[in-house]
Amino acid sequence: MTSATELPVSSGSTFDLNQDSQAMPYHDPHDPLKKSQGVYVTVHGHFYQPPRENPYLDAIERQPSATPFHDWNERIHWECYRPNAFARVLNDQGELLGIVNNYEYMSFNIGPTLMSWLERYDVEVYQRILEADAKSSQRLHGHGNAIAQVYNHIIMPLANERDKYTQIRWGKADFKSRFGRDPEGIWLAETAVDYATLEALVAEDICFIVLAPSQAQRCRPFPSEYDPQPEWHEVGGSQIDPTRPYRCYLKPSLSVVSSPLSANKATMSESTEGLPYIDIFFYDGPISRDMGFSDVVYSSTHFAGRVGAAVRGDHRPAQLISVATDGETFGHHKKGTEKTLAYAFIGEFPRHGWTVTNFAHYLSLNPPSWEVELKSITAWSCAHGVDRWQDDCGCGGEGGVWHQRWRRPLRNALNWLRDQLIEVYEEYGSKLFRDPWLARDEYIQVLRDRSPASVSSFLSRHQTRKLQAAEQIDALRLLEMQRHALFMFTSCGWFFEEISRPEGTQILRYAARALELAGDVAGVQLEKGFLKRLGLAESNVPHFKHGGEIYRQLVLTAQIGFKQVAAHYAITSLFNNHNNAPSTQDTSANFHSYQKAVYCYTANELDYQMQRMGALSMAVGHLKLVSDITWESENLVFAVLHLGGWDFHCCIQPFTGRRDYSNLKEKLFASLQQASAAQVILVMTQIFGGEAFSLQNLFAEERHRIMRLLSQETLTRLDQLYTQTYREYYGVIMAFHRDELAVPQELQVAAEIALGYRCMMSLRSLEQDIIEAQLSWNHIAELEAIATEAKHLRCRLNIPEGKQILEQLIVRLLWQLLHDANGSFATDIQRLEKLIDVGYQLNLGISLEKSQELYFSSLHSQVVPLCLTNVDNQADVSQCRQLLKLGRKLAVDVSIILKKLG
Repeated sequence: MTSATELPVSSGSTFDLNQDSQAMPYHDPHDPLKKSQGVYVTVHGHFYQPPRENPYLDAIERQPSATPFHDWNERIHWECYRPNAFARVLNDQGELLGIVNNYEYMSFNIGPTLMSWLERYDVEVYQRILEADAKSSQRLHGHGNAIAQVYNHIIMPLANERDKYTQIRWGKADFKSRFGRDPEGIWLAETAVDYATLEALVAEDICFIVLAPSQAQRCRPFPSEYDPQPEWHEVGGSQIDPTRPYRCYLKPSLSVVSSPLSANKATMSESTEGLPYIDIFFYDGPISRDMGFSDVVYSSTHFAGRVGAAVRGDHRPAQLISVATDGETFGHHKKGTEKTLAYAFIGEFPRHGWTVTNFAHYLSLNPPSWEVELKSITAWSCAHGVDRWQDDCGCGGEGGVWHQRWRRPLRNALNWLRDQLIEVYEEYGSKLFRDPWLARDEYIQVLRDRSPASVSSFLSRHQTRKLQAAEQIDALRLLEMQRHALFMFTSCGWFFEEISRPEGTQILRYAARALELAGDVAGVQLEKGFLKRLGLAESNVPHFKHGGEIYRQLVLTAQIGFKQVAAHYAITSLFNNHNNAPSTQDTSANFHSYQKAVYCYTANELDYQMQRMGALSMAVGHLKLVSDITWESENLVFAVLHLGGWDFHCCIQPFTGRRDYSNLKEKLFASLQQASAAQVILVMTQIFGGEAFSLQNLFAEERHRIMRLLSQETLTRLDQLYTQTYREYYGVIMAFHRDELAVPQELQVAAEIALGYRCMMSLRSLEQDIIEAQLSWNHIAELEAIATEAKHLRCRLNIPEGKQILEQLIVRLLWQLLHDANGSFATDIQRLEKLIDVGYQLNLGISLEKSQELYFSSLHSQVVPLCLTNVDNQADVSQCRQLLKLGRKLAVDVSIILKKLG
């Protein structure tokens, strides 16, 4: 890696690595961005995660396998999606030279379900992605880097015609709502394609797609006056030249071909004049494979060398070297390779004289001059067409240990269910929608915006007449039924070796939700038929036996209804602040309303009263729950008894009127006065019946929060006990260290816990100081003392929360330093430097990436002008040097500016 601060990005332009990537190239008459010439390079990243949301909550629950992160989306985000938005270019000392938004230079598609998650989880990265497309569009004359994707990654050749069109239309509409333009290209899930899919793409105005070279059957140059009947070249063994685009005509005979041989005979004399077509890019297979399965992307030099080996030396005016792989390769599968990609874009590729572009821009300069015909049904990750998603073809198996005989029965079961749901949708949807299938296609507008105004506007456009409230609910249920019917075909469910994996379980949960909604609207009982068909899907895991058992054990047990949501609300209410919600002593009047979101439900608390008697706490309430998805609602009464510790007893029943509710409250609180848990539970059982909910019935997030709250008092006592032990035996521990003897484990653990506890107390005090703008040196000095003590005693402080607090404090102090004109500059910068130093001394593994980004964004807008415009003012020069010294502490290369200061 070079330490140069200026590197070429394209012919006639330079990139200043001391700024964020916003290079605007200088255009000359031979600019390859305007006139086709030379070598062009496109790196395409297919960024995608399967939808992981619980179908009943519309949220991703905690996934322990992703620890220390909340779930796999979050983990991959911090390893890949965010690093690519802020890719580092470093010098030989590991100091930051530049920050590159890789999305600005790579071609990419991001699955709509993943983009929805990014929009909610990290709006800063989401905006960087949108900005990258806009900047690439400016640089490449209206052709942005982003392309669309079929909505939830279904295998298009295995979908029925309506589903094909809905997937494309949803993908296009989602794309336009985000990027503000129509997509020119679209990514097909697993690049799975057949001619029926191409017809749908052409009908929906998609200009191009990207495929694997193995998917082409034959190609030929366009006819010309010199060669009116050019010869076809067979390329079925991946021999197609991927350095040019191809045009694929939709010939009537190709829509029904069943084999390559019949295709050859059918099209020999056909004319292409006036035929619809789509353009196709075939990525370079060997390089793309190497990116995923070798170490070529760990070095930008090696990567460029690998790309260079694919350049054709036949003097053609222009050629495109395009590669494609899972976007998660860069940072998740291969750690740190987003840096390789960044330096390749702004350094290595331009150094070779190659132009970094995207497919749409290259197509605008180089329209196809060759025609291609495809194999009948293919995908990039299956050597058997698309059998990976319907048959026991061996792809995705664990070295032949497990079979995939379950794939065909699973596909058949879901196809059967889809067809049954079509009948329900058409019969009941035709009564509510002018055109049910148009309503489904445009339901994407609701998926993008579920606000009441958006949903009402949607219904008013599509309803056959003004719908009653119950009819509106049925309309939304039907559309949600269809959404889940599409989601149950998400490709990941078949991709691996076993049906009971999380991916297979997830698509079955979508199926279960679709079944439930169909039953709610039409009263149909489809589950028995579905289970019968699932029973033929043989699992590799003896415990599960078959798909039917997986459905019973992993799907039905995860279903959630209004009662579970109400129980969740009731139990958590004991730990929430209800001071602002008045308690009703006179139960015949004074009902209040208190609103709270519970995942995809709105909880309207119409009454709430809590009383304590000794160790017992009881809350009774009246709740109206409304689904934000389907608008259905229920009026419920709850009673929850906390017996202390981890023991809760919660009961739910429908609200039957204020009089009944008042009597219920009176009986329950009267039983509480007896201070007998057994008596209270007996009365609850008499009133509500035998069904009860406990802490275990809470949704995972809130259950874990309450478990932490319930544990806190015990943990605090233990921390204090360990601290006392550590203080009493400090001299003994030091004696062991002086004599270089192993400290007894019990004493070493006491020391680590005691110092960790003390460190957390100091960090929280420091945090409070900053909030109150009263930062003192005392807490920083205390942290330094703890770090010194931990080092002497060889203690490893395991406090992830402390690491997070410290990182946030550094960012906050840096922001105040850079943007608060009223602060004391010298003192603030000194404290900030001390805090960074103590962060390293505590050995908590702190990350300064966000602080680096904040400093870097201000470097040229604030720091450099201060340094270079006030060189005669000693006070300003001194302040500037201090800021540059801080940059060095943040591992930012500021050497060029320091040299200019002299």
